[in-house]
Amino acid sequence: MEAQNYANHRRSVPMYHVVLFGIIVLTLIGSGVNLYESIGDHQRQYSASLIFVIMFALLLLFFFCRVFALKAQDRAIRAEENLRHYVLTGKLLDPRLTIRQIIGLRFASDEEFLALTQRAAQENLSADDIKRAIKNWRPDTYRV
Repeated sequence: MEAQNYANHRRSVPMYHVVLFGIIVLTLIGSGVNLYESIGDHQRQYSASLIFVIMFALLLLFFFCRVFALKAQDRAIRAEENLRHYVLTGKLLDPRLTIRQIIGLRFASDEEFLALTQRAAQENLSADDIKRAIKNWRPDTYRV
């Protein structure tokens, strides 16, 4: 497995992000066309509207499944990084740090972590700026 770094740390699952999303969107469009064409035909209109509503609900489900999983993982990362900071310093993370900043800091090695944490809080660095500043990358291969 290739060593993780800034250039390759983002994770994409093509079957989910491209194929499944494409199928859902195309089916939603098709069901919308079917609903439009069924206007005036009372035998088809109910089933066409039901299919459209189900597909719209499936699209929402697609997004919320991803958002909920990431939100739970973000909470775990915040707890892990708070514990790591406490182990290294005896203090909790600076409360000025946002969850996005903490998520970016998880890639910093222990040697860089404390200085980068202080810099992120003082300069209000974005998560992307934090990741770019890391010299010794600490991989996170369990990210959803």
